[in-house]
Amino acid sequence: MSNGTPLGDFLRARREALKPHDVGLPEHGRRRVPGLRREEVALLAGVSSDYYIRLEQGRENSPSPQVLDAVAHALRLDAEATDHLNRLCLTASQRPRDRGSADVSRQLLELMDGWDRTPAFVVGPALDIMAANSLATALHSGFERFDNLARMVFVDPAGRDFYQEWERAAHSCAAEIRAAYGHDPESARIAEVVAELSARSEEFAALWQRHDVRGKSQQGKHLKHSQVGDLHIRSAAFTVNGAPHQQLVVYQAEPSSPTATAFETLRAMTARPQPDPPRSGARALSRSSDRR
Repeated sequence: MSNGTPLGDFLRARREALKPHDVGLPEHGRRRVPGLRREEVALLAGVSSDYYIRLEQGRENSPSPQVLDAVAHALRLDAEATDHLNRLCLTASQRPRDRGSADVSRQLLELMDGWDRTPAFVVGPALDIMAANSLATALHSGFERFDNLARMVFVDPAGRDFYQEWERAAHSCAAEIRAAYGHDPESARIAEVVAELSARSEEFAALWQRHDVRGKSQQGKHLKHSQVGDLHIRSAAFTVNGAPHQQLVVYQAEPSSPTATAFETLRAMTARPQPDPPRSGARALSRSSDRR
């Protein structure tokens, strides 16, 4: 994923994203490199230039919390990016070893199955779809596969029509995977997804190199389904107790809204008899489709 260290790559990307005027420094003449110089970050953080260079080059293995806070302030990092910075400094022995079950619990599957008017699905750290109820499956029926949100956004042709705010969705996917990477830089699955998407999507490759960090949060989404039209939904994500690497994503419509009516139409469509029985109800999804 990089020839540098995770910490060094992050610091370099965030440094290059800033301009001198962003941090109150004068800007004289043309610069040979983008963003701030290492010496300027060191000055703002109150550390020596040599120390900061060692930190960015991965030659300083145990920076103190005070130094990390100072560097985060110098680079104008928000709370999520600061937490990410601190996680990147953890050694392998300091990282949680038990990430919980790799399977979606029966109780959660049954809970989602009971939400016949609410699309709901479970995602893993690399945005793999681990389980979904029937309405979520119907909502994403225009994609080749309902298997990985990032692949669906960046690679599947249906993504640019379905996500009406495509650039926002793209930024969110890359930033969410980057946040998950901070928790587990040695994750083989995250490395696999990043390598595949970087090779198949120039947009993803560029966004990945920005090192933006953002977890899932409550937000509105504007989607467009090929059969029921425009959808304006509220989205919320919840960490699953006992499986902190899993997140439950729930889509809701305003009561009596056109989106609520569209959800009812989708629900009715999933109930119609089909020549081949549709995959309905909440179910765990096979990971094999991710590796095709």
